[in-house]
Amino acid sequence: MAEAKGLMKPVKLKNELAALLGAAELPRTEITKKLWDYIKANKLQTKTENGKAENAGKFIVADAKLLPIFKKTKSTSKSGKLTDLT
Repeated sequence: MAEAKGLMKPVKLKNELAALLGAAELPRTEITKKLWDYIKANKLQTKTENGKAENAGKFIVADAKLLPIFKKTKSTSKSGKLTDLT
């Protein structure tokens, strides 16, 4: 079999993420899928008054397990611009 490349190549997970997902290495596609499964199962998307997901469920309310994973929200681009994602 050919070696997995790109998004399908397994990456080593940090401790907090590995504990949440139950694996030390996963492909990026599987990480995203498992995170969304967790978010939807625990109803962590914001809701409007009528109960539908606000902005198509775009906003996530981090619980105690997700907070350490998403705590670092500052990102620096290649040009040096700092963006705070909070």
